[in-house]
Amino acid sequence: MPRRHIHVTGAAEAPLRAALRALRTELAIPEDFPPAVLAEAEAAAKAPRLPAHDVTDLPFFTVDPPTSTDLDQAMHLARRSDGGYRVHYAIADVAAFVTPGSALDAEAHRRVLTLYFPDGKVPLHPTVLSEGAASLLPGEPRPAVLWRIDLDADGRRVATDVRRALVRSRAKLDYAGVQRQIDTGTAEEPVALLREIGRLRETLEAERGGISLNVPEQEIVEQDHTYSLAYRAPLPADGWNAQISLLTGMAAADLMTAAGTGILRTLPTAPDGAVARLRRSAEALGVDWPHHVSYADVVRAADPANPRHAAFLQECTTLLRGAGYTVFTDGHIPSPAVHAAVADEYTHCTAPLRRLVDRYAGELCVAAVAGDEPPEWVRAALPALPDEMADGSRRANAVERESVDIVEAALLRERVGEVFDAYVIDVKEREPAVGTVHLDDPAVVARIAGGDSRLPLGEWLRVRLAEADPGTAKVLFAPA
Repeated sequence: MPRRHIHVTGAAEAPLRAALRALRTELAIPEDFPPAVLAEAEAAAKAPRLPAHDVTDLPFFTVDPPTSTDLDQAMHLARRSDGGYRVHYAIADVAAFVTPGSALDAEAHRRVLTLYFPDGKVPLHPTVLSEGAASLLPGEPRPAVLWRIDLDADGRRVATDVRRALVRSRAKLDYAGVQRQIDTGTAEEPVALLREIGRLRETLEAERGGISLNVPEQEIVEQDHTYSLAYRAPLPADGWNAQISLLTGMAAADLMTAAGTGILRTLPTAPDGAVARLRRSAEALGVDWPHHVSYADVVRAADPANPRHAAFLQECTTLLRGAGYTVFTDGHIPSPAVHAAVADEYTHCTAPLRRLVDRYAGELCVAAVAGDEPPEWVRAALPALPDEMADGSRRANAVERESVDIVEAALLRERVGEVFDAYVIDVKEREPAVGTVHLDDPAVVARIAGGDSRLPLGEWLRVRLAEADPGTAKVLFAPA
């Protein structure tokens, strides 16, 4: 998970664009696809491997940001006669287009992840597939890995099936639209059930000690011909939608562990020192965290619309460091195998258009349900996948981290010397005059240094912007 999401529209200025181009060069980001890869993608788009099972009569819908066209997931939600629920979750079937060992496959292993820059993205697959023939766009029949998960009246999983199927989405919805339909009571039942099922799953998440971080997006806001940074708090619909993906990832992990071969997304429990640091940040930001209250309960109580809580939630992502992928074969289940934030076994399997590992997890689950051995091309690729994903994740994290710094520097470069109100949210133990400050307006979390005395942790401070250079991605404040 990135520390901070950020979104930039046409408001970006020339220095920002130049700095982002330089970042692409510095990180050796692959831009254009080789001709052989594009040729294979064009051919695959015209002749995918289509499944025999047809469920195009089921009215699926997608929920994504309004401008997204690389649609990995579509769902249909329904009630069951026994008072429970049935979740149909269709995942784009990338394996219907990508032949193992092909140039297209090799390029996906080179890229590993779709990379998101503030001014655009670098896709994992050519857009003729990721935003075209393989994307679950409305009105188009598409090959999919189709999950059918039955839940009881409390939202607990009671049955799981997954197979290849031909599906067709009926509607491309966005989070704000879904939230509005549900809040006004105008949503049809398959959409309205997203809240009902999502809340049940959130309750179960809390019971098992799991936690979902509703990290706000950092956005550029245009006002009076100038630009500033602000936070956009996620909607409840964002969280309900995420619960369907989490449900599927947990079901996939169970299928793979039962079959004895798979790849899990794992996260160790955060060390005490990291939690203690987070407690200091909470105190600094005025977030109430009594000693008898768990980290998970504090996060659930945080309001992402509150700027101080938003900054706290961003700091909480530091506890997700150490996440990785663990392969197991021949029934040797790793220990520990749990993802600490999910508080259960879990895997990534719902975003194959944007993440390499998901294609392999989907294949393993389809084979497990059918009672078949995993395809040889999957087994052969498994040992290298954790390192491939780790390398890709490091590059993606560098893109996200450096992009945020560049955007902040570009938008603040004309304000060097100005004084702002800030809260000191962290102080280095060995360098007490160096730390981190959080500004409510603009929405910036940055380094502070240059003072002669210890920074007052947990207190507000007048700070002066000392440096803001998009060329070096550097923002630095000093005590005023």
